[in-house]
Amino acid sequence: VQLVESGGGLVQAGGSLRLSCASSGSTFIIKTMAWYRQAPGKQRELVAAITSGGGSTNYADSVKGRFTISRDNAKNVIYLQMNSLKPEDTAVYYCNAAHRWLVRDYWGQGTQVTVSS
Repeated sequence: VQLVESGGGLVQAGGSLRLSCASSGSTFIIKTMAWYRQAPGKQRELVAAITSGGGSTNYADSVKGRFTISRDNAKNVIYLQMNSLKPEDTAVYYCNAAHRWLVRDYWGQGTQVTVSS
């Protein structure tokens, strides 16, 4: 499974960005997909996750009401719509896919999101 993120960039506080993560390869083995982020000097943290059917999502408290994760299984793409961005959202955002049957994760290369104040 290969994951490729896109959509990062520089935005002013209060602005919006949409991240995309395209998966390829043996995508049928993917169960839950998620977005994580890692700011300089901090641990990587879960931002949002979505189940394979898209019926269940969960969010970090810090992004609830501002970010929305969605999934297009026909295109093998997940999205992260980020609104009302804050400087503290600045981080490298990583796409993650969990294996359906094994304890194994796949990661993308990351995309930088920078929010200026």
